[in-house]
Amino acid sequence: MGGILANIRGRWVNHLWRAIEAEFKPTHLAVASEVGFSVPATLITNSLDEARQFAKEHDPIIYKPLQNTNLTSPDGNALMVWADEVRPVELDESVSLALHLFQTRVDKVADVRTTVIGDQVFSVRVQSPHLDWRRDYDQVTYAVVDTPSYVVEACHRYLGRFGLLFGAFDFGIAHDGSWVWYECNTGGQWHWLELETGLPMTAALADLLEIR
Repeated sequence: MGGILANIRGRWVNHLWRAIEAEFKPTHLAVASEVGFSVPATLITNSLDEARQFAKEHDPIIYKPLQNTNLTSPDGNALMVWADEVRPVELDESVSLALHLFQTRVDKVADVRTTVIGDQVFSVRVQSPHLDWRRDYDQVTYAVVDTPSYVVEACHRYLGRFGLLFGAFDFGIAHDGSWVWYECNTGGQWHWLELETGLPMTAALADLLEIR
């Protein structure tokens, strides 16, 4: 089926193979650094000694899943693995069971979702009491913000590196006002932000699809 779809000629938002390549976190972490984003110190490992040393050097640290999962609860409901802080005492031999992604926790004042649709860039400040704002959308507030030029340029370089036309970028705003890169989702949700803020994102996507 993937081969059939990939043979369809036209404007893809985003192309199947390009999106798959950009979903691997080790790859997009490396590219994010290459194109100029500020990226938190990151360790991917299954070594307990390395994890403990990283925690010692970069405490506080957080844990993030390496990829999307299909975890379900006993009642069949989907489960999310949230980005969450890890205390050094919590690191034990279970680290050796699989690769884990650890990062320095960003000392942030807010988060930002920046949605790039072709040449158009839309940024929304996301305010939440949680480290991972997806935990409780009822406690989230939204505000449209200007995107710094260096962030816009880096977003376009990032998408260009993968041959993508769309990207949902997540950032943390540090206390000094700088934007720290978290990740980019090549198929990230965006419409709820239009409903919350009135940003013309549907129109931007329609315009992009109409370009010959």
